[in-house]
Amino acid sequence: MHIPDGYLSPQTYLPAYAITLPLLARGARRLRAALDEEMLPTLSALTGLAFVVQMINIPLPGGTTGHALGTATLAILFGPWAASCAMGLVILIQALLFGDGGITTYPVNCLAMGFAAAFTAHLIYRAGRDRLGESVAAFVAGWGGTVVAATVTAVALGVQPMIAHDGAGQPLFFPLGLAVTLPAIVGGHCLLFGVAEGAYTAAVIGLVRRTTPAVAEEPTP
Repeated sequence: MHIPDGYLSPQTYLPAYAITLPLLARGARRLRAALDEEMLPTLSALTGLAFVVQMINIPLPGGTTGHALGTATLAILFGPWAASCAMGLVILIQALLFGDGGITTYPVNCLAMGFAAAFTAHLIYRAGRDRLGESVAAFVAGWGGTVVAATVTAVALGVQPMIAHDGAGQPLFFPLGLAVTLPAIVGGHCLLFGVAEGAYTAAVIGLVRRTTPAVAEEPTP
């Protein structure tokens, strides 16, 4: 799902930076206020696990890759702001050290795999936990967060031919439109990677609830 450098136009990534950096700053302030000795080890371990999960990429038609995220687990346990900050750090390290993603595309990747996935998963889990039970709600939250992140990625790529082209109408950046990116990227994550994310989320949440009661408490909204 990571978008590499050269795929997005300045018309896309400059406004995205203007949105993402203040959101990350706000999230960092909220995380710093909530962080304590009991929270830090589990947050660090699950952030590292998310890093590993995201490095297992499978190419998709439509110009990107598919993978699970690990975002929903962090959002459920620590809240969406903490999860978004953790994902921002993961995506930055991946771009700088492993070439997975990019610097120009960093804000869009962060908005998709961080903020969009985290807040979607958090809201789904809170809405469905009492009705569906914790395990099912965690699965649906993981699936839903991944599908929304994939949708943001697909739209960001698919609009490039419309907003960045030369005088002859030839795309200057990503060449495929929404008719390709939406079914390829969103479809793949609906059918495969979202299911993997849901199973991962339900399994990890269940394990943490059993083994780390202090972290298992509901995060402050």
